[in-house]
Amino acid sequence: MLDRPSNAANAALLLRVSLGVMFLAHGLLLKVMTFGLAGTAGFFQSIGYPAALAYVVIALEIAGGVALILGAYVRVVSLALIPVMIGATLQHLPNGWLFGAQGGGWEFPAFWTVTLVVQALLGPGRWALAEERLPERSTLKTA
Repeated sequence: MLDRPSNAANAALLLRVSLGVMFLAHGLLLKVMTFGLAGTAGFFQSIGYPAALAYVVIALEIAGGVALILGAYVRVVSLALIPVMIGATLQHLPNGWLFGAQGGGWEFPAFWTVTLVVQALLGPGRWALAEERLPERSTLKTA
């Protein structure tokens, strides 16, 4: 029963939508609506990252979250979000293992990184936008 293709497609869908919701929650609800753009940029600067990187991360998390929920370019988006989660893991590394520790531990962002790899390997699953309906990824073709 577990090896049926429909189960794999359903599992990929569930993972994809869950990841998308989590990225939207962290990018939009937490970084934009709770901490604010300036507050998030200030936090990034306080931990040694350039303040401008906060805006890049916010944009990636929101756009990536929407793309994952819709099922658009799932493999590419999943791979593009891995560096964001590696950066989060590195930031939490000194705090220890458990995310409940002061400043948050590294196990949650590390696990999130692994789930992105799994999503990239699985693909979009059910109810994703059809690739043929999406614009070409390689729009920078030379003449």
